[in-house]
Amino acid sequence: MYKFTNRNLHRDFAYFYVGLIIAFSFSGIILNHRQDWYPMDYTYESEEVSIALDANTTDISQEYIEAFSKEWDVEYDGHRVRDNTLRVYYKDNVILDVDTKTGHGILEYKRKVPFIGHTMFLHKSTNSFWIWYSDIFGAAMLLIAITGILIPNGKNGFKSRGWKFAVAGILFPLLFLILYA
Repeated sequence: MYKFTNRNLHRDFAYFYVGLIIAFSFSGIILNHRQDWYPMDYTYESEEVSIALDANTTDISQEYIEAFSKEWDVEYDGHRVRDNTLRVYYKDNVILDVDTKTGHGILEYKRKVPFIGHTMFLHKSTNSFWIWYSDIFGAAMLLIAITGILIPNGKNGFKSRGWKFAVAGILFPLLFLILYA
């Protein structure tokens, strides 16, 4: 018969969620450094292109983009113009960036880095089932944290010295929010 103790709850929830803890931790670290390396959009092939653009860059239409895109065998998905750069999104993770003043640009074919890019999908997913599962995971993480705090007794227990570490661990993110948010 199962005995509900802090130690047993802590152990069993940690066993159940170890895979998700590793995946979220790993993809969270990568998301923190996505400006340097973003494995969900890894460029595996690129080519320089030159396009004759009209002088009025605010009126670039989908039809105009589809006309000059025919030579690359890509399917239009959307576009934007920002700071003299035309960015065109094509299906199958292909992106075109063109300087609107010169017409020179780069066509990049992208894909996910195996496993790493896929764990990031879990971290960013907006699927309603996954959101509920992640919410339950968040509650389980609270349970794992609380039961973990309450396991040790004596001179290394929460009442003796553990509370000091807990306060420091709570203050650090609060100070970050106060100073940088």
